[in-house]
Amino acid sequence: MATRRSSSLGWVASVHHRPSAAPPPLDPHKQIQDINSQVAQFRDLLINIGQPRDSPELREKIRKLRRSCVEACKNTSQLVLPQIRTAMDQGIPADSPNLVLLFFVTQLFLRELYKSKNLLRIVPMDMTGYYESKAGPSNIGNVISQILLCKPITPNFNEEELCSIQKDSEEINALIKELQEFMPQSEADTEKHVALQDSATRSNGANRTSYRWDTKSGPPSYFQGSFSFLCCTGRPANI
Repeated sequence: MATRRSSSLGWVASVHHRPSAAPPPLDPHKQIQDINSQVAQFRDLLINIGQPRDSPELREKIRKLRRSCVEACKNTSQLVLPQIRTAMDQGIPADSPNLVLLFFVTQLFLRELYKSKNLLRIVPMDMTGYYESKAGPSNIGNVISQILLCKPITPNFNEEELCSIQKDSEEINALIKELQEFMPQSEADTEKHVALQDSATRSNGANRTSYRWDTKSGPPSYFQGSFSFLCCTGRPANI
């Protein structure tokens, strides 16, 4: 009986100490679709700025969605770029529709960031009452500073938001440039690019720009029909 009990306890212990399975890897295509949905939602929220539905709650929702989309773009690029870099380092011109889709959806997001910055500059919102009603540890620093300086501190939320949008725009713009380095060239763009390189070589042989996809002849097959789910494609910006 004791032997059976000890074996049972050993089985229970082994079950409880069994290492948990690793989470499944993220699907880059699914992540890009999520980014596209966030960009579409971000654009729809921007339409309400300056309208009757505009409010401090709406501005805070826009801010949180913007930050979420920025982080999603950066994280998804870490899923796509390492594979492309590895293939390129091995001399393999690997086709990556996820790279192309991420490149274009981040461009759409950057356009909406520029739009949001212009809208917030033109239609500022007094957020003082909104943040004062939110109790949290972040107010402790301001309270201590007010005691030490013997004067109230009124942060300019609009200026801080404009600076934050500018920082996010710079990060997304840098990400777009990084993605563009691995973007495939269409046949027309490649011929134009080669012609410009030949012209530069004949003149002074300097200032040559080369892309790692220049040797590819013809557009990849995934160019057709792959961008149907991207929001905002072909729509002009209002601001």
